[in-house]
Amino acid sequence: MKEFNYKINGAPYRVIINSSDSSVVELEVNGTPYRVELEKKESKPLSKIKKQAITTPTPQTASTPLVTRPKETTGKNTVQSPLPGIILDIKCQVGDTVKKGQTIMILEAMKMENNILANANGKITGILVNKGDSVLEGAELVTIE
Repeated sequence: MKEFNYKINGAPYRVIINSSDSSVVELEVNGTPYRVELEKKESKPLSKIKKQAITTPTPQTASTPLVTRPKETTGKNTVQSPLPGIILDIKCQVGDTVKKGQTIMILEAMKMENNILANANGKITGILVNKGDSVLEGAELVTIE
């Protein structure tokens, strides 16, 4: 037998629990007996992890490799974005001659301005982004030949 004293909206209540099991509770509230039937909660089963067979791709022909290697360099070099951000300014144009280490773009990332530098000496043959573009890490920005 458990006894509890409650105040609900300023009115005192004395609750005595006489007996309880998983579906019925017999109690008294201020001397008045009550029999309370409890609803059973439907327990949701934990999501089961489905096991899936892991399949490995098979080549269509014996000469088709699964892993492709980059083609040999053709004299063209691309500058890639070191991190995701927004292109604030483009400091070069197609046809400009640049030197390794020269600033060619400004990239805003994490509220900081980052200089994007030319990674080789050469001529700008293509600008692959525009001012204001959002780019992901590894995105190609400029082609240098």
